[in-house]
Amino acid sequence: MFNLFNLSLRLNGFPMKEANAELDKIISLPESDFENFITQKRNEIVEYHLKHNKSYQDFVGSTTYDSWAELPVMTKKEFQKPLAERLSERFSPKNVYVNKTSGSSGDPFIFAKDKFCHALTWANIINHFGWFGIDFNSSLQARFYGIPLDFIGNAKERIKDFLSSRYRFTIFDLSDAVLEKVLLKFQQKKFEYINGYTSSIVLFAKFLQKKNIVLKTVCPTLKCCIVTSEMLFKDDKILLEKQFGVPVVNEYGASELDLIAFQNLAGEWQVNSETLFVEILDENNTVLPNGKEGRVVITSLYNKAHPFIRYDIGDVGILDEKSTFKKPILKKLIGRTNDIAILPSGKKSPGLTFYYVTKSIIEDDGNVKEFVIKQTKIDTFDIEYVSGLELTEIQIQNIEKAITTYLENGLTFSFTRKEKLERSKSGKLKQFVSLVK
Repeated sequence: MFNLFNLSLRLNGFPMKEANAELDKIISLPESDFENFITQKRNEIVEYHLKHNKSYQDFVGSTTYDSWAELPVMTKKEFQKPLAERLSERFSPKNVYVNKTSGSSGDPFIFAKDKFCHALTWANIINHFGWFGIDFNSSLQARFYGIPLDFIGNAKERIKDFLSSRYRFTIFDLSDAVLEKVLLKFQQKKFEYINGYTSSIVLFAKFLQKKNIVLKTVCPTLKCCIVTSEMLFKDDKILLEKQFGVPVVNEYGASELDLIAFQNLAGEWQVNSETLFVEILDENNTVLPNGKEGRVVITSLYNKAHPFIRYDIGDVGILDEKSTFKKPILKKLIGRTNDIAILPSGKKSPGLTFYYVTKSIIEDDGNVKEFVIKQTKIDTFDIEYVSGLELTEIQIQNIEKAITTYLENGLTFSFTRKEKLERSKSGKLKQFVSLVK
């Protein structure tokens, strides 16, 4: 098979041969050498930016440092200035890979990677997908992602889809009539894997459930489903595996970094230790022991063009107690730090608690397709849902009772039935949002 995907990366100046050689070298390192490798790489990248990056020098306030723990934590707010001011010496927007974050955290920004770092990112992604028999050069992908609607942006994505062996489905309209056409494509094309936003793929699975169809029976070439960008709940994973008839793989990543964690063949959420160093910190920026919940803070070990050193990505998570330097395991991803609900009592609760509790009740009858929760006041929550029928009074009472049990008394809820839910420009569905500052 002609390696069109790898060729397109090389033609764009990304040194894939060198990146693959570096990745092979990292993977072959024994566990006993890996702590030294991580320590060496993180020291190298800090020293590089302290010497060659004026923006990072100003941020640290020095060109030297004594210990890793004393380095300040970067946040997205540090990147709210022109990209050219943040790049290291010898790098310019013309000789680096430039992209922008989705802005789902509320602080979108443009970022850069040097070309070797970006090549290594792709080498690592290709390696992880290969765990499940996926070949980027030949495996046809059923892609459930958003797409720019302007002509130039749309055309660029379509070209990328062609080069990457992808067939993209629209996710801005997932009505039954549209999903019938999606199902027809699975009958016609030899898809090997599904990749895309969790909420859109779950809607497709619910459609198949209603029709009593297992996808692999109509598309025998299907190997796995990889979900990303949105939370995957346990019962949704069970539904997806039942209706698709293939393993469901949970991916966690960030465009400005790399894959952060990827479910391995043993079902563990394995953290990328090849190109990243992941820490869990408390509110005082102290490293927490494995098993403790805290802020996910990440260092990109290879990006010389733009520093991401002790970078607070805005998520809250837990590393498993059995984690090692070579094989860290993400035990739990709790959500984004800006998705915290502050309640009248002063209690702070992850917004996804509301979503999860409500979900366990609201979907029992299979009537409700999807829903979101908005905190409009400190004690007031609006639940918007898409459903064939209005929620019954009993369902509403059960939801309110469950949330009171898990959280506290005195909260007010309104329920609004919608034809469809509002998604971001990229097509992501934000399951909980607080409008309370």
